[in-house]
Amino acid sequence: DGDLRFSLEAVKKLKELMDKGNQMNPRMVVSKASYSPCDEKDLPEEFQPVCKREDAPKIFERLNEAVHEADLCEICANAACAGCF
Repeated sequence: DGDLRFSLEAVKKLKELMDKGNQMNPRMVVSKASYSPCDEKDLPEEFQPVCKREDAPKIFERLNEAVHEADLCEICANAACAGCF
């Protein structure tokens, strides 16, 4: 994402956390906008500097979108997460 680089495995873990965090429990309505992967204890260490940035939500969303199609990331490996479309 821009000048930031992350491992494919870390981005896949981020996607898992974001997918889990975006699931809504009917009894506990949590806004998708209020969720932050920075609150997750399992967030890979390489994302900690991103959590300190104002644009962290946008960065996480772009990374999540990059691995939305798992086949694309598997074919292009790390290049897919840098935008090889």
